[in-house]
Amino acid sequence: MTAVALVLAPAHGTWAAPKKAPAALELSQAVAPEAVGFDSARLARLDAYMAKVVESGRVAGMTTFLARHGKVVSFKTYGKKSLATGEPMTPDTIFRIYSMTKPVTGVAMMILFEEGRWRLDDPVTRYVPEFKDLKVLKGVDGNGQPILEDLGRPPTMREVMAHTAGFGYGLAEEHPVDKLYREKQVLSASSTHEMIQRTAQIPLAFQPGTQWRYSSSVDIQGYIVEKLTGQRLGDFMAERIFRPLRMPDTAFHVPAEKAGRLAAVYVGNKETGRIEEAKALFGGDLPTYLEPPPWDSGGGGLVSTTMDYARFAQMIANKGELDGVRILSPASVEMMGTNMIPKEVLVSSNGTTGARFNEAVGFGLDFMVVNEPRAAGTLEGKGSMSWGGAAGTWFWVDPTNDVVFVGMIQRFGGSGGDDLGAMARTLTYQALVNPER
Repeated sequence: MTAVALVLAPAHGTWAAPKKAPAALELSQAVAPEAVGFDSARLARLDAYMAKVVESGRVAGMTTFLARHGKVVSFKTYGKKSLATGEPMTPDTIFRIYSMTKPVTGVAMMILFEEGRWRLDDPVTRYVPEFKDLKVLKGVDGNGQPILEDLGRPPTMREVMAHTAGFGYGLAEEHPVDKLYREKQVLSASSTHEMIQRTAQIPLAFQPGTQWRYSSSVDIQGYIVEKLTGQRLGDFMAERIFRPLRMPDTAFHVPAEKAGRLAAVYVGNKETGRIEEAKALFGGDLPTYLEPPPWDSGGGGLVSTTMDYARFAQMIANKGELDGVRILSPASVEMMGTNMIPKEVLVSSNGTTGARFNEAVGFGLDFMVVNEPRAAGTLEGKGSMSWGGAAGTWFWVDPTNDVVFVGMIQRFGGSGGDDLGAMARTLTYQALVNPER
């Protein structure tokens, strides 16, 4: 385990020891935990737990980043970037963040929302007319064939951003809609438009607004961004999000000069009980991320570093602004963090995990939202916004306590034990003994 008290020097993207920075800069200055309400001895429990996760072989390496009031409380690295090479995890290691791409795509959508390009309750068919003839799965017949019914109404943009539109993803093994997603190789299409065309051939899993189901809807959002702007998604994000926020290592591929910084990704071997380098993902070859992809996946295509993503998260914590650069208005960030799941469907499962939404935990616009944290069994603050990625990365933004946390690992299929995001929350907040500071 290596304690890191380093910051990204914005001018040239290299790492340097922290200096006393102007008050306007944020995430540029490390502070003692006690200065922002944490107890150092209690916070050491977080470090000890994460170090043990690495030492036990559950993951090869890890980074954890904690900030409060825009000041870095803790930025630590543990273990190896690659077990094969023995290279240590470093602060500038690049990670595949998979579904942590989704909140970034959501911000891209909200930038266009603020420009009046679309409205929350517009039918998605206004922007994706290919969806006008969608059908809905009503059930299956005695031969296991889908029984379809007409669409009551098109999904709205709100539903597309809240996973209540009815689209599938291909992740649930037995669901007829997800089987069709795999058969038609929706996410292996050669372009965003081909992805849309394949999606349009598959029925919705339910009538829009009646259930919550994790879906490819954020890839659909990426297509909508491209259609509204005439730009490739990655180019729009670079222009409107990554460059303004000084996130130099966040993109849809890793250029050759940075390839040595990309962490290896692992998967657990049930027979040996050990982790080994992953070669496949969802039935296909694992992309190398060393070449630009055929199309930019708004649902899961980004790579990033811990500090880059922390800057994105701090912008959300600051209600849309960082270092004097405003990406969104406070009201738009507040809307993204407002539960959008109707009460009558809050208890629906997502079909892929054990997570269930209820009055305590809901889902906003491309973020999970904690409405009643104590009832949800968590110590974080009310209104916390979060999500994670397929290779185990996680983050949250806590507006009540002004806390940002980013955790990065590279392991598919869980971390081989207790959920690291849940453990990180408990071990972080049990150390926040003076939240008034």
